Amino acid sequence: MMPCLQSPTSVYLLLSTRIVHTDSEVPLRKSPRKTKGAIMEDSVARTTISKASRTSKVETKTRAAKRKVVETSPEPEIASEEETEIKQVKKRKTLVKPKVEGEQSAAEELKTVAPKKQRATKTKAKPEDAMPLAERTAIASLKKAMRIGAHVSSAGGVHNSITNAVHIGANAFALFLKSQRKWQNPPITAEARDGFRNLSKTHKFEVHQHCLPHGSYLVNLAQAEKEKADQAYGAFLDDLQRCESLGIRLYNFHPGNTNGDARDAAIGRIAAQLNRAHKATKTVVTVLENMAGQGNVVGSTFEDLRDIIALIDDKTRVGVCIDTCHAFAAGYDLRSPEAFAATMAKFDEVVGSKYLRALHLNDSKAPFASHRDLHANIGTGFLGLRAFHNVMNYNSLVELPMVLETPIDRPGPDGKTVEDKQIWADEIKLLESLIGMDAETAEFSALEEKLQAQGASERTKVQDQVDRKGAKDAKKASAKPRGKKKKAEEDSDGESG
Repeated sequence: MMPCLQSPTSVYLLLSTRIVHTDSEVPLRKSPRKTKGAIMEDSVARTTISKASRTSKVETKTRAAKRKVVETSPEPEIASEEETEIKQVKKRKTLVKPKVEGEQSAAEELKTVAPKKQRATKTKAKPEDAMPLAERTAIASLKKAMRIGAHVSSAGGVHNSITNAVHIGANAFALFLKSQRKWQNPPITAEARDGFRNLSKTHKFEVHQHCLPHGSYLVNLAQAEKEKADQAYGAFLDDLQRCESLGIRLYNFHPGNTNGDARDAAIGRIAAQLNRAHKATKTVVTVLENMAGQGNVVGSTFEDLRDIIALIDDKTRVGVCIDTCHAFAAGYDLRSPEAFAATMAKFDEVVGSKYLRALHLNDSKAPFASHRDLHANIGTGFLGLRAFHNVMNYNSLVELPMVLETPIDRPGPDGKTVEDKQIWADEIKLLESLIGMDAETAEFSALEEKLQAQGASERTKVQDQVDRKGAKDAKKASAKPRGKKKKAEEDSDGESG
C-alpha cells in the first residue's frame, strides 16, 4: 500500500525485516521460511503500516475540515486567514516530527488529532440564536400602524437580515447590501437573493415598503474629482441594482460632502448623479437622509434637501428620511408637542411632506443644535422620551419604516465588547407602548425619569465637551477681528507713508 511509503518509521521496519530474511540460516535453494522473530517483526510492521495509514487519513480529513472552517469564516480580513494558515503549517510539522524520531506511536497521534476535529464544529449557530428575543407585534393590534425595527446585520448573506429582524420582533428593518468598508464587493448570490425573497414572504415583510437599506459611508455623490466621482457613482448604482434584484423600493443614503467647494455646486453634482442613476434603474426610490451639520456635509438643513430635490428630473424617484438625532443636533426641536409640530410644519413648508419616506429613531447624547452626531438609546438622551411619544402619535408617519440605530454594544463578562440585541427588542416594544399613551400620566413620568437617569452621566460628559469646545471657538472668533483690525491699521499706515 502507498501510505506505508509516507512513514519513515514503516520504511525502517520493512528494511529490518528484509535484513532478517537475508541473514537467516535457511539454504538459499529452499523456499525461505521466516524465523519466529522475523514473523513477529513482520506482524509489527504491518500493524504499524495500518496505523500509519489510518493516521494519514485522519490527518487529511482534519486538514480538510480546517480549511473548510477558514473558508466559511465570517471574518473578512486577509491577515486573520494568513495567521490561520501559518498555525496550520506549524501543526502539520509537529505531527510529522514524532514519526521521524519514533517518539510517538500511531495510537498516540490519533489521540492528538481527535480533539482537532471537534474545533471544526464551532462555526455552527447556537440553538438559542434561533429563538426570538421578542415576538413581532401584529400591526392591526396597534392604535396606529407604526412599523418599527432596527438596522440589522446581513453578515453571511442578505437573506439573514430577515431572520435577524424577526429575531428582535421588528416590523421594519434596514441593512447594508454589501460591505460598507470597501469599494469592490462580490455580487449577491442566487441563493441569498432567492432566500431573501422567500423569507420576506414567509414572514410577511413587505420589503418594497418597509425595508430601508443604508448606503455605503464611502460614497460621496458631491465629489468633484472625476475619478473619485465615477468610483462613487459605480458603488451607488451597484446598490440600487441590488435593491431591484431583491424587490426593495427604498434606498437611504447620506447626500455628500462639499470638501470645501461651494455648496450650490456640490448640490448640483449630487442631483446630477441621482438623475444618472435613476435613468440606469427602474423602480428604486433614492432617499436622502438629513444630517447633523458637521463640517462640510450637505443635508443638515431642510433647504439643502429641497434644493437637491428641485434638480431631480423624476421626482417620484426621490424622498427623505428624517433622523431624529441628526435633526435635533442640526437645530430642529422635537422635544415638546408644540416644538415637534412646528418642526414638521417647517419640513412640509420647505421640502414637502409627500417626500417623507422613512425615519431613523435615535436619541441624542449631544445637546440641542450642537451639530454632533452621537446616537443614544431611546429616552436616555437630550431628546428624551417625550420626543418619541410625539413621533409615535403623529398621524402622517403611519406605515413609514422607522429604523433604530441606537447603540447596543455592551461589555461582556470577559471585558470584551458584545452586541446585546435585546436592547433593540426592548426599544421596539417601548416605542409601540407609546402609541396612544397619555403622556400626562404618572406611568409615563416614571418611565421618563427612569430612562433619563440611565443616560445622565453620558449627557453630562458630552455637555461638558460641547461647552469647552464652544468656549474655545468663541475665543478664536473674538481674536480674529482684533488681528484683522491691526493688519488694516498697518496697511493704512504703510499707504499714508
